[in-house]
Amino acid sequence: MNEATAQPPSAPERDPGLQAERTRLAWRRTTLSAAVVAVLAVRAALRDAPSTGAMAVGAACCALWLVFTALAHARVREIQEARARGPRLRPLTLPVAAGVSLCTVATAACGVWLAV
Repeated sequence: MNEATAQPPSAPERDPGLQAERTRLAWRRTTLSAAVVAVLAVRAALRDAPSTGAMAVGAACCALWLVFTALAHARVREIQEARARGPRLRPLTLPVAAGVSLCTVATAACGVWLAV
């Protein structure tokens, strides 16, 4: 067989459900990471002689984790509904993106406050 006439190997057929599955797993993984951060923040707040401010910041981290979890759950539910509608997933909405960003920045600020 001549190399010039050889056909390139065909690419495997793309599974449109895999993107949604990877996105769902990423949200779950990120929620788990946020839970670990909240637990470590509470641990840091209760270490040694806990002050009222440290306990308030630890409680704020837990509240931020709950908000983040609710936002992530809403996104995962939207992903599951999108799988029923068709292969395309809608982009992240502005309120969800803003809420997730705010939770992340606020949790980081709480962590800095606890570390200092």
